[in-house]
Amino acid sequence: MTLARVGRVERTTKETSVLVEINLDGTGKVDVATGVGFYDHMLDQLGRHGLFDLSVKTEGDLHIDSHHTIEDTSLALGAAFKQALGDKRGIVRFADASVPLDESLARVTVDLSGRPYLVHTEPDGMAPMIGEYDTTMTRHILESFVAQAQVALHVHVPYGRNAHHIVECQFKALARALRYASEIDPRQTGIPSTKGAL
Repeated sequence: MTLARVGRVERTTKETSVLVEINLDGTGKVDVATGVGFYDHMLDQLGRHGLFDLSVKTEGDLHIDSHHTIEDTSLALGAAFKQALGDKRGIVRFADASVPLDESLARVTVDLSGRPYLVHTEPDGMAPMIGEYDTTMTRHILESFVAQAQVALHVHVPYGRNAHHIVECQFKALARALRYASEIDPRQTGIPSTKGAL
């Protein structure tokens, strides 16, 4: 019998209160509420296209701005993802995905390596805001996730014009890459590393 690959992380500071729950072997059921509409939309993409069951409840100091809310949610999400992976026995480990969204294209490659590293590129001159979402936060979301999930992540958007599309295709491609990398490989009986640990 396979153990459930689930993670549950609570993070509470003077700025935010966050609860994240994730099931890597879910069906894409998502229940997200951070108070930041566009970020909720992106987390919805992550759960649905990754086929992760994802619940996120965040209360933050939105009277200041959305930075702390987005950052702390991303940190908790990364920690929950790492927890759900367990010892990583039998996983595929490496994966990549390319996802277009109209004129934009995102390419994401991931290694569930146990070592945090981010490479991130977007087109220059992107609109600074999508509603109340600061588009510079996309990189910070990925940085925060990577720091806690302890994965190597390369995200490249070679072209795109619409800021909404540029950000959204990144989350869709990230979802697919994380899904493929975290899947169980029926031929892999151990931990996919010559070190014997990830």
